[in-house]
Amino acid sequence: MAAAAPPDGLTLPTAKMAAAAPPDGLALPTAKMAAAAAAPPGGAALPTTKMAAAAAGGRRCPRSDGGRAPLPLLPLLPLLPLLALALATGRAGAVPAGGMLYPRETPSRELKELGGLWSFRADFSAGRAAGFAQRWYRQPLRQTGPVIDMPVPASFNDITQDPNLENYIGWVWYEKEVLLPRRWLQEDLNTRVVLRFGSAHYYSIVWVNGVQVAEHEGGHLPFEADISSIVQGSPGIPCRITVAVNNTLTPHTLPPGSIQYMNDVSKYPKNYFVQNIKFDFFNYAGIHRPVMLYTTPSVYIDDITVTTTSSENIAMVQYQVSVVGSALYSLSLSLRDQEGKEVATGDGSAGELKVLDPNLWWPYLMHENPGYRYSLEVKLQAQVNGALLEDIYTLPVGIRTVHVTSTQFLINGKPFYFHGVNKHEDADIRGKGLDWPLVMKDFNLLRWLGANSFRTSHYPYAEEIMDLCDAYGIVVIDECPGVGIKTAESFGNKSLQHHLVVMEELVRRDKNRPSVVMWSVANEPASQLPAAAHYFKTVIAHTKALDPSRPVTFVTEANNALDHGAPYVDVICVNSYFSWYHDPGHLEVIPLQLMTQFENWYKTYQKPIIQSEYGADSIPGLHSDPPLMFSEEYQKALLKEYHSVFDKKRKEYVIGELIWNFADFMTNQGTTRVLGNKKGIFTRQRQPKSAAFVLRERYWKIANESSCLPPVIKSHIHFL
Repeated sequence: MAAAAPPDGLTLPTAKMAAAAPPDGLALPTAKMAAAAAAPPGGAALPTTKMAAAAAGGRRCPRSDGGRAPLPLLPLLPLLPLLALALATGRAGAVPAGGMLYPRETPSRELKELGGLWSFRADFSAGRAAGFAQRWYRQPLRQTGPVIDMPVPASFNDITQDPNLENYIGWVWYEKEVLLPRRWLQEDLNTRVVLRFGSAHYYSIVWVNGVQVAEHEGGHLPFEADISSIVQGSPGIPCRITVAVNNTLTPHTLPPGSIQYMNDVSKYPKNYFVQNIKFDFFNYAGIHRPVMLYTTPSVYIDDITVTTTSSENIAMVQYQVSVVGSALYSLSLSLRDQEGKEVATGDGSAGELKVLDPNLWWPYLMHENPGYRYSLEVKLQAQVNGALLEDIYTLPVGIRTVHVTSTQFLINGKPFYFHGVNKHEDADIRGKGLDWPLVMKDFNLLRWLGANSFRTSHYPYAEEIMDLCDAYGIVVIDECPGVGIKTAESFGNKSLQHHLVVMEELVRRDKNRPSVVMWSVANEPASQLPAAAHYFKTVIAHTKALDPSRPVTFVTEANNALDHGAPYVDVICVNSYFSWYHDPGHLEVIPLQLMTQFENWYKTYQKPIIQSEYGADSIPGLHSDPPLMFSEEYQKALLKEYHSVFDKKRKEYVIGELIWNFADFMTNQGTTRVLGNKKGIFTRQRQPKSAAFVLRERYWKIANESSCLPPVIKSHIHFL
C-alpha cells in the first residue's frame, strides 16, 4: 500500500504501514510505533485500525475560543482526525507546477460541469480513518456503506438536520460517476482530459476509478489533475470520481487552528477534543466551488501572464505564454476590443502589443464605462506524429496601472479612494458554497450601495466572483487565508513554507485580473511578536517577486509602535473597533482615538492608510434612542463618528474605508455571538439595516465628487 504524503510532518495511522519513502523527510510511523502510541493531548500519533476498533465513547465537535458547544461523541484519535492522511494506492503522479487558467470553452477545448448531487459519507469511525483502512476509493461508495445525497458546490455542514454533521471535524467522502463523451476517450486523437476543483476545504485527496490523481492542501484555491491515462481507452465505462476532504486545522495550516483534548474525565468523555480556532467565522467545509472536466490538445497553452502600461494615447500589453507538450510550436496572438475589432497582433511566447487610443480599465463610479476589457486570443499550432494540433485560449485583459505614493493610491494615474466593504462567502444553508443567485444579489447590492471595492476577507474568493469584479469595475484587495496567525508556533518555518506556497497559488490564479490592485498576505496576525519581522519580510518579498506590478499589504490590529511586519508593506491597513471592543458604549471617544490612530501610523511610516475594518453589531429591528449597543441606531451613530474623522484625513493620507461587514455571517457559537456576527449592514438574508442607507448616502456623495459618473441609481426604498 502506498502512503499519501501528509502535510507538515503529520504522521499516518496504519495497520500495515507502506514501505514508500516519506516525501520531504516526513516521518511515517511503523505499525509498531502506531500500536505503541497513547492518546496524549497534542501528540502526533494516530491510532491503528485495531486501536480504533477497541475504542469506545461518544462524538466530538469543533469549538473555538467562544466556540461551538462540544457534543458527546465517538472517541476519535489521540490527536488529529486530521490529516490522517491516507493509505492511498495506485497514485497517478503529482500534478506538476504550471498554469491554472480558468477553464473556458474554445474551438479546441470542451467543458463538462459536474455540479449537482454527489454521493456523500462522513467517516464517523474512531480515528476517522476507516475510509483509508477499507479503501473506499476502490469501489463505488454506496457499496461500502450508507451514503446520502450532497449538493456540490456547497458546504456540507447545514444541509442535513444532523448536528453531528454540522459540527463534524475529520474526513468526509464525496463521489460522482459521469459518462464522458466518446470523442474525449479515443487515444489517437491527442486529447488531454483534466479534472479541476475550484476549491475544497481544507485538505483533499482525489481518485479516479480507484487511482489517486491529486492531493491538495488549502481550502480556497483551485487544483487539477490530468486524468487522460486513466479514462481513455474505456469508452462507455463511467468515470468514478472519489474525493476525501478533511477540514481539520493545525498550527501550520492556513488558517491555523489546534486540537485541544479535554482530559478531565469527570467533565468530559474519554478522548474528548475540540477544534480551536482564532478567527471569527465558521469553519465551513466541503467542495465549495465548481468541479469541472475539460479537454485540451496534448500540446496545449498552459499559462498566460499579462501586464499592462499606458501613457497618453498608447498602451502596451506585455505577455508571456507557456506551452506544454512539445518544444516545436508556433504562437499567434490577437487583441480585440469589445466590438470584436482587432487592435493589435503578435507572435511568439513573449512580447509586447501596442494599443493606440486604448480604453482603460476603470473602477466603478470612476468612469462612465467601468470594467472595460479586451479579449486576447492566443492560438497555438504544433505538429504531433504528423498531425497538426491547434489550441486556442481567450483571456480577458484590462489595461490599467497601479501606483502608490506616500499619500495616494493611483489607478491609471488618478487618485483612487476605496469606499467599500469587507465580505464573506457565507449564506444560509449553502455555507461557503458558490451560489449564482446569491452572487448576483451581492453585486447588485454593492452597486446600489455605491461601493467601488472590497477585500476578500479572509481568503481568496471564487473565480466566478472575481470575473464579475473585472467586468463591473469593482476593485479588489485580494487576501490569502492568513487569518488567525496568533501563536509563535504559527510563525515557524513549517508555517512560513506553506504560506509561500499559498501566495504562489493565489498569484498564479489572479495575476491577470485588472480588478486586483493589491495583495494582502494576512489579517490581524500577532505581528507584535518578534518572529513576525522575518516572517512577513519573507512572505511580502516573495509575493513581490512573484508579481512586481502590485503593492502588497497585510491587515493589522497591532499598536503601530510594536508592529514588526508593518515596515515591509506598501499600504498600511488597520482595523479598529473604538467604542465597541474598546470603550464599549462610549461613542464620544471615537474622534480622538481614531485621529490619534491615524496620526501615529502616518508619523511612523509615511505610507497611505486604509481603515480596513470598523463597525458594530446590530440586531435587525432592535431600536434604542439614545443609541445603545446592538441597536440599529448605535450602529448608525458609530459609523457617523468614524466618517467625521475619515472626511478630515482623506484630504491628507487616508485612502480608503471598508466597513465590517457587508452582511451578517455565521461564526462558532459563543456568548458574544447570537447566530453569528451581526456587524453586517445587511442581514444574512441580504435585507438592509438602517446603517446601509447611511453608508449608501455617504458613498454616492464621495463618488459624485469625481467626474464622469453615471446618474445616481434611484430606489423606492431610498428615503433618507
